[in-house]
Amino acid sequence: MDNLHKEFIEIVADLRAHLELQKALGVKVVETGASEHVRNISDSPASSAAPKREQAARSVETPALSESSSLGAVRKELGDCTRCSLHASRKNIVFGEGAADARLLFIGEGPGVDDDEQGRPLRGEAGGLLTKIIENGMKIKRSEVYICTIVKCRPPENRHPEPEEIMTCIAYLKKQIAAIKPRVIVTLGNTATHALLNTTEGVTKLRGGWHVYEGIPVMPTFHPAYLLRVPSAKKQVWEDVQKVMAELEKTGKREA
Repeated sequence: MDNLHKEFIEIVADLRAHLELQKALGVKVVETGASEHVRNISDSPASSAAPKREQAARSVETPALSESSSLGAVRKELGDCTRCSLHASRKNIVFGEGAADARLLFIGEGPGVDDDEQGRPLRGEAGGLLTKIIENGMKIKRSEVYICTIVKCRPPENRHPEPEEIMTCIAYLKKQIAAIKPRVIVTLGNTATHALLNTTEGVTKLRGGWHVYEGIPVMPTFHPAYLLRVPSAKKQVWEDVQKVMAELEKTGKREA
């Protein structure tokens, strides 16, 4: 009976995580197995916990980097970078934030206006959606993953980074990856996917399938900013997130 109770609790926890991520992504109903049976997510007990988690996520502070750590060494090497033209219009270098030994690494394109103001990656509305995906859906604190971008300075008017800007900056991203040694990488959008995987294939074609960078599994998916413009893509991101969670679970079992 104890084992049955434990299994029941685990099933409920998994279902709750699924419902909370769907709610975070703005999905109104969830299929229960047959198309004629649907349930309103707002009726789920799990949804009432989301605002508290969101408030906690907003209060997370940027962790300090020790100069003796590998990430600290990379940041020190980057310095007050003037290696490309992006430095001329930036307010802050946005190096990255999160756990220095994170098992999961998210890579975006480049800092936006909120990121540039705060010196922190993926803030603003798109960053808020990413936080919901991580905390409400994956049940991981944002502070326990690592988030960074291909380029560390905001491109003017939020344009895409130019190839030469990416080439100048990507060496530091690769050093960040080597220092963190993540178990899984998620690339957000075309620019991040193209730069890391050295491909010209679009994320629409690459998402949902595993790719590899230096022996590390990589899952390309849509950028949260894209989801704000194209809500219909949220279902595909949820599918990608499920695969990432399954891979992290497998990796954890191998390490145990």
